Amino acid sequence: MKVLTPTETNVKIIGRADFLEDTLWMVHSGSGAEFTFTGTKAVITLQADSAMMNGTNDRARVAIFVNGTCVVDDMINKMTETYTVFESETEENCTVRVVKLSEAPMSTFGIKTIEVISRGGIRPTENKKHLIEFIGDSITCGYGVEDEDPNHTFKTSTENAMKTYAYKTAERLDVDYSLVSFSGWGIISGYTSTGEAKMTEQLVPEYYEKLGYSRGKYLGVAPEEVPWDFTKRQPDLIVVNLGTNDDSYTKGIADREQDYKEHYIEFLKVIRKNNPQAKILCTLGIMGTRLCPVLEQAVEEYSAQTGDGNIDTLRFEEQNPSADGLAADWHPTERTQTKAAEKLTTKIKNMMGW
Repeated sequence: MKVLTPTETNVKIIGRADFLEDTLWMVHSGSGAEFTFTGTKAVITLQADSAMMNGTNDRARVAIFVNGTCVVDDMINKMTETYTVFESETEENCTVRVVKLSEAPMSTFGIKTIEVISRGGIRPTENKKHLIEFIGDSITCGYGVEDEDPNHTFKTSTENAMKTYAYKTAERLDVDYSLVSFSGWGIISGYTSTGEAKMTEQLVPEYYEKLGYSRGKYLGVAPEEVPWDFTKRQPDLIVVNLGTNDDSYTKGIADREQDYKEHYIEFLKVIRKNNPQAKILCTLGIMGTRLCPVLEQAVEEYSAQTGDGNIDTLRFEEQNPSADGLAADWHPTERTQTKAAEKLTTKIKNMMGW
């Protein structure tokens, strides 16, 4: 067996990650690693973070695929978990993908070692032609997408980033992706059940220029302490889907919506500063369309202020519970996510010429 560390030399890194003490730490929904090898056996060891002590509802969920078939779908319930993901009497060509299905705020996990029986070791898969970054909230995380009971609430075990409009869009377009998403977060306010005051502890713009945010620390490090290196690979397109949680605070109140608009414009400036060549697509509407006109005004005013015309908007159809059901806490089901992906894919093809 060859024991290998998951460096960029050995694996293709998917999404935002951090390599620390010979371990590749996966932070956001959908983040992961992919490699190919020719051999007879592959074993992967994963490492939990400090969220292991926070209870089962916060622990990370991981999936591992071999040649497109899911061979592991598990909650990381021990500090280290080892999986034999492939074993054969004869050599085979294999592509292995590790994907974090759950979101950043609750927990992270690390890929500690990859062991293979192979004459040639492992190689990273090739980058696809294009990269899309998705910036969002619980809809982008896949909150509750595997629990179709709106009376149920949050668990990382029922999240699945691979069943979201974001992942499905990337698959349809055959592009690489990166998700930067946090359930309950917004531009000026996270979700608030009363709407009386802003939830200022859950604001995406404060953490966009960091690796992320998590209550779980890995090797004593919090993702919000790690600046994100935007030179790693610039996305061709950035899809922003933020406002659903802000709407729980703005509630159609004019001065609050003005506040949202002004801060949205400032966030667009931050996105553009760090991604000078990317096109930006601002979306909203799956869980409510009330803020859509305000978002559209924000994009118009941003373009007028900056002269940046490399930006567009898309208004999603609001979810239809009678036709497509509801998931936990009234979140979109996979059927709704699929419909959103279909609309977004068409928009991107027209917008980008892909």
